[in-house]
Amino acid sequence: MSHVISHLILVALGGGLGASARYLTNLAALRFAGPSFPWGTFAVNVIGSFAMGLLIAILTRRTGTSMEVRSFLATGFLGGFTTFSAFSLDFALMWERGDHWHGAVYLLASVLLSILALFGGLFLVRAVA
Repeated sequence: MSHVISHLILVALGGGLGASARYLTNLAALRFAGPSFPWGTFAVNVIGSFAMGLLIAILTRRTGTSMEVRSFLATGFLGGFTTFSAFSLDFALMWERGDHWHGAVYLLASVLLSILALFGGLFLVRAVA
């Protein structure tokens, strides 16, 4: 059980740092590019996905890298920075193992259903208010 707790603490610490980095990135994008396009969100999604690719490639090539490092960096920091990086990794793993059908379904369903769910939440609150 202490193994789970130590990983949870690492994920929480990394997630807090990642969320803080996302917040600062969004502030910087708003300051430099203005509010006409969500450049901050766009940037964290692209940067986070690139960083996840780098991290996973490095971790799979190195033997002896602890699960604590992966918990802190991949699940924690990058998960707090952007969950899009985890989504991108899931899709890439399906695609690379040749599971193109499930990868395509996952990609389309995740994007479409997430957006529909957001509109559903907006509609529900607005209808009740």
